[in-house]
Amino acid sequence: MPHFLYLCTMQAAIIHIQSELQGLYPDTELKNFCNLIVENLTGFSRIEIILNKNTIFSDKQRNEVDSFIEKLKRFVPIQYILGETEFYGLPFFVNESVLIPRPETEELVDWVQSENDRGAHLRILDIGTGSGCIAISIKKEFSNSVVDAFDISERALETACRNANRNRLEVNFSRTDILSSPEFNTKWDIIISNPPYIAEQEKSEILPNVLNHEPHLALFVPDDDPLLFYRHIALFAQQHLQPNGKLYFEIHRDAGQACVSLLAGLGYHDVELRKDISGNDRMVRAIK
Repeated sequence: MPHFLYLCTMQAAIIHIQSELQGLYPDTELKNFCNLIVENLTGFSRIEIILNKNTIFSDKQRNEVDSFIEKLKRFVPIQYILGETEFYGLPFFVNESVLIPRPETEELVDWVQSENDRGAHLRILDIGTGSGCIAISIKKEFSNSVVDAFDISERALETACRNANRNRLEVNFSRTDILSSPEFNTKWDIIISNPPYIAEQEKSEILPNVLNHEPHLALFVPDDDPLLFYRHIALFAQQHLQPNGKLYFEIHRDAGQACVSLLAGLGYHDVELRKDISGNDRMVRAIK
């Protein structure tokens, strides 16, 4: 790979990034990478990048550009390279111990905040919190509520705690394995979960930036039991939701009707299936 030291301006850096990664990513994604990298190295906004294209890059910045390019050639997700991303208007640290928050999950948070009283004093639980993006965003929206969050991964919980501190929001994190049928005295008004839901047999369809870098613990379920987490969480919620409490799931696009049938069969009512912005079945809400 030609080294970047002979290039000097920010505009030249952008051209260099695009040239080195051409053909590996779609053009729109490449443009976004360029903006994110330059923002990270300079602190400039998108408008400032355009206005300051002749800004001279230091040797350190040039070396960092080459480091970004090398990682992107190995399909390391840009969010992991930068160490952060945005979700629901808030900044989040991310690393390979947590999933990268998706726009579809923002739609789940939207649904929760749109049909519940944000000024009420509720008790809300997020199961499988990962980076903490759901729990922390919910706490931001439901400032009077107590928000709890479970995850089985100690490293994920460390990242989630950092994110709560970063956003100055209080969430009670707990290392809990939902598959072990944990018992609590607490009753929650709302339980939310975006659990693992991709079958092992689908690995061949997963892009390498996801398959090789995001935590499999948070992605995959056994081929013979794709509703494993939904069933355990729904049974847990039967015992630990308040009467008329609500259960929200993000789901696999092919599991909509199966999840609806599961919840109805367990006695939940007003079970509703919703599509995401791409038109895929993506969310289910049920009431105890």
